[in-house]
Amino acid sequence: KKKTVSFSSMPNDRKINSTAACISLMLEGCELKKVRSNSRMYSRFFVLDADMRSVRWEPSKKDSEKAKIEIKSVKEVRVGKKTPVLRSNGLSDQFPDECAFSIIYGDNYESLDLVASSADVVSAWVMGLRYLVSYGKHSPEAPGTGHPSLRTSWISSVFDLADLDKSGRIPVSRAVQLIKALNPGMKTSTIELKFKELQKASERPGVEVACDLFVEAYCELCTRPEIFFLLVQFSSNKEYLGVKDLLMFLEVEQGMEGVTEEKCLEIVGKYEPSKEGREKGYLAIDGFTRYLLSADCSIFDPQHRKVCQDMAQPLSHYYISSAHSACLLEDNFWGRSDISGYISALGLGCRSIELVLWDGPEGEPVVYTSPSAASCVPFRAVVGLIDQHAFAASAYPLILCLVVRCSASQQRLAAQCLRKTLGDKLYLEPPNPVASYLPSPEQLKGRILIKGKKLPPSCEDSEGEASDEEEGWEEDREPPEGGGPRRVRLSRELSELVSLCQAVPFQDFESSRRGQRYWEMCSFSEVEAGRFANECPAELVSYNKRFLSRVYPSPMRIDASNMNPQDFWKCGCQMVAMNYQTPGLMMDLNAGWFRQNGACGYVLRPAVMREEVSYFSANAKDSLPGVPAQLLHLKVISGQNLPKPKGSGAKGEVVEPYVCAEIHGIPADCAEHRTKTALQSGDNPIFDESLEFQINLPELAVLRFVVLDDDYIGDEFIAQYTIPFECLQPGYRHVPLQSLAGEPLPHATLFVHVAITDRRGGGKGHRRGLAGRRGRRVREYTSTKATGIKAIDEVFRTATQPLREATDLRENVQNALVSFKELCGLTPAANMKQCILTVSTWLLHSDSTPSVTLNLAEQYPPMEAQGPIPDLLRKVLTAYETMIQTSRTLIESADTVYGKLIQAQQAGMDFHKELHRIETKEGLRGRKLQKALESFAWNITVLKGQADLLKHAKAEALDNLWQIHNAGQSCGIGRNGSASPELSRLRAPLEPIPE
Repeated sequence: KKKTVSFSSMPNDRKINSTAACISLMLEGCELKKVRSNSRMYSRFFVLDADMRSVRWEPSKKDSEKAKIEIKSVKEVRVGKKTPVLRSNGLSDQFPDECAFSIIYGDNYESLDLVASSADVVSAWVMGLRYLVSYGKHSPEAPGTGHPSLRTSWISSVFDLADLDKSGRIPVSRAVQLIKALNPGMKTSTIELKFKELQKASERPGVEVACDLFVEAYCELCTRPEIFFLLVQFSSNKEYLGVKDLLMFLEVEQGMEGVTEEKCLEIVGKYEPSKEGREKGYLAIDGFTRYLLSADCSIFDPQHRKVCQDMAQPLSHYYISSAHSACLLEDNFWGRSDISGYISALGLGCRSIELVLWDGPEGEPVVYTSPSAASCVPFRAVVGLIDQHAFAASAYPLILCLVVRCSASQQRLAAQCLRKTLGDKLYLEPPNPVASYLPSPEQLKGRILIKGKKLPPSCEDSEGEASDEEEGWEEDREPPEGGGPRRVRLSRELSELVSLCQAVPFQDFESSRRGQRYWEMCSFSEVEAGRFANECPAELVSYNKRFLSRVYPSPMRIDASNMNPQDFWKCGCQMVAMNYQTPGLMMDLNAGWFRQNGACGYVLRPAVMREEVSYFSANAKDSLPGVPAQLLHLKVISGQNLPKPKGSGAKGEVVEPYVCAEIHGIPADCAEHRTKTALQSGDNPIFDESLEFQINLPELAVLRFVVLDDDYIGDEFIAQYTIPFECLQPGYRHVPLQSLAGEPLPHATLFVHVAITDRRGGGKGHRRGLAGRRGRRVREYTSTKATGIKAIDEVFRTATQPLREATDLRENVQNALVSFKELCGLTPAANMKQCILTVSTWLLHSDSTPSVTLNLAEQYPPMEAQGPIPDLLRKVLTAYETMIQTSRTLIESADTVYGKLIQAQQAGMDFHKELHRIETKEGLRGRKLQKALESFAWNITVLKGQADLLKHAKAEALDNLWQIHNAGQSCGIGRNGSASPELSRLRAPLEPIPE
């Protein structure tokens, strides 16, 4: 396990909450480890000179005038392992990224590489140095002015409003209420303790406080160092964000597009508490904190809060939110049937509800959840409730799964009740016999479908027999004499309500392929579906392309526990029936998953599970053909207002939390990483730890944050939040934590940074990228597979060269990008705009005019040196040139290579309809036939996937050029004016290749 650090290790347990505090720490000095180019580390005492013009260190073999760096010579201060020395393999595991920083200085861009004892010491030095580089010897609190800061003025004005008799003092109780009102999550006891401390230190005890003490208390309690550090990074004056600073933060760090100065002024107007700040367009620390905590800055992409997926695909192409025993509030055997469970499930967007009908004592059917349940609910009442709430949370179709355990006479009453109560909402049209797939959720909006048994067309009586292999309470019933399927009596009236969801028994995949009709569906027990998922996942995926399948929990789950829905989603099973009344990991996954499409209860399955011809192995252990693997770089920074675990009274007030980040998805993606434990941290722990995950099938991945209390007896649950990978927003975000039951915990959050990169360009990618350039990594080419059918193999063989070319075009650009970003001192997660701005920052900190310029008159703008330049800048220019040239080759060659790939794919697809005839002609059977079909599907998937990847790579390369033009204009190193007219930014999502 890598070494970790904690903010609580700050000297004298001091909280860094202002630039002045940073500089104060630097003036006192502290021990840091100096890293040499030979990877050796030496402890030295570093201190800022009293005149704030130089940083010195001792002991040193150099004379004292040489063992120093002048502030005016500093080009840049980098946080993390961002120089070749700190990246070297010999050091990579000796200290965490958060404990390293580098000072780039002098005309030759030398680096002084340092390692601190903790991340907070790094923050203090970096914040202080960046301030001094910008402002030299100005007073840290208010550069160039003798006036109080925006913040101090605002807090004083709040105090003045509360000082009703204008005596200059207010009661402590009122002061506590004021701070609590400004920070609702903060504990009253914490605020009271702070006032006592400050009163004691200033020797001013009493029941009242003066304005200066109130301001001091507010600043100490309400300044989050990690947000202050962020503000200093982006602020031009280190006190607040101006409109241009905020715009830069939103575009560069938060990944927002099309941000205008008007939008920034709108944010300032909404979140900046001081009147002066709002008038001048300044966002100070309190406004910035409020903005970062707001819904406008949520980790959940707002586009996914409404229906955002194509709802015109067949019903079988969606995952459908499904409940098992919705009316139960407790476990299966001792639970009491309660009508409110249905309201709750429908309110959460559930689109499939199970109703088990039994004979009722009053001659009318009732709904029990099991024969042992303590009470029953009249069927009429349940249907009335469904009529009322069916479409409250979602307009898309609701499926009622009827499990019939009542007599034919009571079935007739049930059918009459459904017709009378639900009226036109009931979907009764017969299936279209010439169609191949079910209608879409869009076509079925506002309709209720009945899933159940249907009498055979040959039966003309008012009732008949149907097979009964459906789920239910089989363990309570005797098997039929003589074996064979169990039979039940079925009323014609109830049978006639079933249209698009006719329940039929499952025999085997081959029988379904040959004889099952698209409106027929099967139910599988958890055990049976689990066996198929493990033994023949590809066949289950293929089956689910046309037919709906429902998986229900094992009857052995008498405690109403839940199965893992991901085990069945990965095989394409649409309806995984969950016990909504049982909270925990499995229900978190289900609830989190169905949030992603406006919480409408329908989620479109990945394309690789929908296309008629595609290869997908649910149990793949690595990346999938044609699906770009991605790296999630997750930095867990801090926690806010974490509650105590329930029932943890014995531990008193102390919570010692840690965070677990879990990825749930296909087996290749399932992983879990945890942070260190934040010891004695109170309610607002600092973790400051980076975690990394490789995601091979992003469309099926879910990220779950769990906060636990580290306890020697057993770690206790504090909070969780579950979010689909596709809904993550990049940048600095707050995670809104929820309780075990999925209810929001007021003001409890995690502060994190999210970055997502292509697998080739990130994370382990430092070494992988470098190795690629040095020729040590053998490039992996995706190739087609032989089917054993000569005519088909010849077609696919024409794609061999284009497949290699597509990989080379993409990977050459990726490697060049990684190299350029590394030389700029940035991570692979950085965007092109950040790279250009970084280079411009170095140049603008030089005494001379910019020695490097971007010629924006050209579509592929060259970076040109003006006169002699230092070695590091020369390397940056070379890396930039390589990146521009590889991007140009990609942009200019992509369409031709793309055309060849699509041509081969379409030629392959021409054989698809003839495939069974060709198989017979070639005499393929058994394993050989299976292998030929798999290879054919693999080839089609690879060609489409590689074509898609190339199309997206071209779009990204064009976007990078747009960013270069944009950044070159805004930062002062661009010349020859406006961006190339040929470069219009690709904002609209790319059209996927038709299925």
